[in-house]
Formats: sequence, C-alpha cells, structure tokens
Amino acid sequence: MTLALLRRVPLHARRLLAALCLVAAPAVQAEIVIGQVAPFSGPQAVTGRAIRAGAKLWLDDVNARGGVRGQRIRFVSVDDAQKPEETVRLVKALIEKEAPTALIGTVGTSNLEALKQDGILEKTRVSMVGAISGATSVASARGMYPVKATYREEVERLFTQLAEMGRKRVAVVYQDDGLGRDALAGAEASAKAHGLTLVAKAGYARNTVEVGKAVDEMVRQSPDVVFLAATTAAAIEFTSRYQAAGGHAGLYGMSIIDVQALLKKLGPDKARGFAFSLVLPTDDRLDREVVRDYQRLRQNANDPDLSSRSLEGFIAARALVKALERAPRPGPAGVTELLERGFETDVGGHRLTFGQGQAPSRYVDFAVLGIGGRLVR
Repeated sequence: MTLALLRRVPLHARRLLAALCLVAAPAVQAEIVIGQVAPFSGPQAVTGRAIRAGAKLWLDDVNARGGVRGQRIRFVSVDDAQKPEETVRLVKALIEKEAPTALIGTVGTSNLEALKQDGILEKTRVSMVGAISGATSVASARGMYPVKATYREEVERLFTQLAEMGRKRVAVVYQDDGLGRDALAGAEASAKAHGLTLVAKAGYARNTVEVGKAVDEMVRQSPDVVFLAATTAAAIEFTSRYQAAGGHAGLYGMSIIDVQALLKKLGPDKARGFAFSLVLPTDDRLDREVVRDYQRLRQNANDPDLSSRSLEGFIAARALVKALERAPRPGPAGVTELLERGFETDVGGHRLTFGQGQAPSRYVDFAVLGIGGRLVR
C-alpha cells in the first residue's frame, strides 16, 4: 500500500492494521538464556564453580563477538549444594521463570539421575549439554549430553592396561552413590574380562571424606593397585591417610578428580606416582585449538574459580554454542531436535558426536604425576 493510499484509510482502520501486523510478525527473542543448576556451596562447590567459570569464559567471549545470530547470551546459575531434590526443584523453577533455550553443567550422577527420574527435561524439551557425569545412566538419558567418555570406558581402558602390565590384584574405593556404583560395576565386569582379581571393595558415604575404613581395608589386603572411584576431596584424604598408614599400592584416580587440587594439597613428593584417567584435553595441550583459546581468555579473566576442571565447562559451552548456531529453529525444541537426530562437531581438537542414548566421546588416555608435580603421559 502506498503512502497516499494509506492516508485515505480512516485512523481506526490504520490502528487495527498495525495491530494485525504485530500479531502476524514472528516473535523474536531479545536474548538467549542458558541455565545452570550446580553446587556452588557444599562439598562439591569447587567443581560447580570451576564448571561455571569455564562455561562463562566462552559465553562471555561469544557475546563480545556479537552473540549467536545477533542475540546475546544471558547465563543464569543457581546453587543446588549438590542435593538431588534441590536440583530437580531448582531446574523446574529456572525453566518456568527464565525459559532457557538450554541448560549446561549440572554436577553429579545422583543429581542427574534425579532429573532423569522426574522427566522434566523430556517434558519441556529443554536439553542439557555438558552434564557433568560419565555414568551410563546419564549418557543414555533423554535430554542429557555429557562431553566426555563414560566411566565404564575409563574403567575398561584402565583394566586393559593393568592386565598388560601384569598387575592382577586390584582393589576399588568408591563413593557409595550412582557415580561410584557405576564405576564399581564396570570394574567388576572388566576384571572378569581381563583375568584380574578384585581383592577388596570399600565404599564411603557420598559428599564426605569418611575414608578411614577404606584405608584400613586397603592396607590389610595389600593390593597391587587401588582404583579410586572417588571425588577430589575424598581422593586427597584417602591418598594422604593411606600413605601415612604405610600403603604402597599404585593409586589410579578417575578423571573427575581435580589433579591440580590434589597436587596443591599433598605436595609434589606425596602426589608423585598418582595416576589418573584423561577424558578431555588437559590445559597444557597447546596443540589443541580449544586449549589455546581457553588459556588466552583465561589470562584476561581474573576469575579465581578457573582451574583445570574449568576446561570441561569451556568445552561444553563451545559445543552448546555450535548447537545454537546449527539448530533448525530458535528455542529449546530446535536445539533438542538437532541433538537427538545426531550432531557431530569439533570444538577445537576434541570431537563430539551427539545423538540420543550415546556417549558423545570415547577418548580416554592416562597420565601420572612425576617429579616436581610434572604431568607425564
């Protein structure tokens, strides 16, 4: 309609026409909301804060470069103190209040299993990229996408290596929850497959460092190797008390342990010889683009929560941004559709293949703390 013709239309009709145009126009989000419910207080606060800091590092950089499709990302984080019932309640509240396009970085197998049991992600079609767990139950859950190999993959690779080395007598110290029991089940299956003997199995209560009984049992059984399906604080406590009690077995930790925190707490002499799984590039692998970007941005961030564990949050955020860019349409349903039907991406030297019910990565390697705390692969 020309301007001359429009002026002949009565004022009330012009107002009605304008209103109809507004109704017909597609809604455009002013921003993209990414939500995180994780522990920022309590025993696992160091992990939650590290994951948040890593994710924020990349999301801030994306915003500085114009956002995603011209939209800025707003990152909302809420503390669940790693209590599963709080995780469920707070995720529901965050989805209702903030209408996030996606979630990122919830920490803990039991917490993620509680979300799976509730079904809130499946009902709302809001997916989580970078679920912080390697449990099979999480990797197979609808709407949850870790960015690393499963605990079963870690255990299988470790037990294969131990068999090749001729170290037959293995013991397991595990956190008595979904995380530890999943790793223990993997250890039992892998030990049987490779002809190893599990000479002892000792659990400790979740979110504690009550490892005294486990230390006593490991000293009594004198295994060749102690496999720690434990979180950082408990692994540090066990290592310190086991050495003080005269234990001499080789110690192997899972990838969930913050090795830099262990090294700082124990010192290079006591930490020497501690071996552990790697399921992500370490922050010294400058041959990887993702690590170079992480270190470059970290230098200017001045964030005390950034640590070696933060790289997992950084990788999760990169993967999520790539999904936002590739989604067939804006909003949570578009992201979920992309992830469920299959989405392969490289986040800078770490390849991920998303799809319903599969682990996005099978990368597992090993390293050991050498002289002076030097990382030896």
